[in-house]
Amino acid sequence: MSTLEDMQAFVRVVEAGSITKAAEQLNTVKSAVSQRLNRLESRLGIQLMNRTTRTQHLTDAGQQYYQDSLRIIEEVSDAEARVQQTNRALAGPIHLAAPLSFGLNHLSRPLRQFNEIHPNVEFHIDFNDRQVDLVNEGFDLAIRIARLADSTLMAKKITHTRLVLCASPDYLKVYGTPQQPEDLSEGHHKLKYVSSPDIWTFMNDENKKVKVRLPNALTCNNGDFMRDAAIDGKGLVMIPDFVCYKAIKTGQLIPLLCTYQFDNILDTYAVYPQNRHLSLRVKKLINFLQASFGASPYWEVPAL
Repeated sequence: MSTLEDMQAFVRVVEAGSITKAAEQLNTVKSAVSQRLNRLESRLGIQLMNRTTRTQHLTDAGQQYYQDSLRIIEEVSDAEARVQQTNRALAGPIHLAAPLSFGLNHLSRPLRQFNEIHPNVEFHIDFNDRQVDLVNEGFDLAIRIARLADSTLMAKKITHTRLVLCASPDYLKVYGTPQQPEDLSEGHHKLKYVSSPDIWTFMNDENKKVKVRLPNALTCNNGDFMRDAAIDGKGLVMIPDFVCYKAIKTGQLIPLLCTYQFDNILDTYAVYPQNRHLSLRVKKLINFLQASFGASPYWEVPAL
C-alpha cells in the first residue's frame, strides 16, 4: 500500500469524522482503514489522532500532517489531471446530490449528454430535497438553489431561477385576481413549500415593503406536486419558474403581481467541500452545466 493511499485514507477519516464512515465512503472495511492509519503513524513515528470508541481528535502534529496531505494530494491530482486532459478520456465516479424536481426535469438531459461525451464517467446520483452533508456522506458536489449562508462549502454559480406567484384561471374566477399585494388579504389562501417563509414580502407602488400572511391550504416538500395542485385550483403558489414555466406558457397558471415582486431571484450553485480537491471530471461537469443553462435559462418566462 502506497504512502499516498495512506494519506488519502487519513484525510477521508478526518473529513468523515470516523473510521466507520470513511470506510463506507471508500467502499472498504473498517479494519482496512484502521490498518492504514496505524501503518501511517508507525512509519511517521508519531500519533496523528487521539481515538476512542466514540470520538477522534487530531493532535497538533496530525493537524499539520492533514494540511500537508491535502496539499500533496491536490498536487498529485493536478499532475494526473494534466496528463488525463491531453492523453486519455475522463474516467471515474462522480457522487452528485440534487433537488428532486430540478434534478429530474432539468439535470437529467445535461447529465446524459455529459455521459455520452465521457462514457467512462460513472454517476452516483441522489435526487432528494434534503440538504445532504457532502463531507460525511461522501458527495463530490451538490446542486443547491438558495441564498447560500456562510459555510465550509465552496460554490460556483451554474444558473438562476425566479420565484413566481401564480394561480389557475379557475381559482381566480372564484377568489378574484389580486391587483396589488394588499388584495391578497381578502380571502385568498396559499400552497406552501415546507421550508419557505410563512410571510410573503412585496414592494408596493410607494416602494414600501408589504408583508402578507395567508392561510395554508396545504404544505408539502415537492414543487411538482404544488404546481399540479395550483393548476387544479387549490390555491395561490409562490414557485420557481423552472417548475411552473410550461404551465404558464400553456395558460394553466397565471402569473400575478409581477411588478410587485421583491427579492425573488435565487441562484443555482454547484457546491463542494472547500478542503477537497476537485477532480478534473467534476470541474468539467460544472463547466458543462454552466454552458448548458447559459445566462438566460430556457425556463425563463418572457412576460415576467
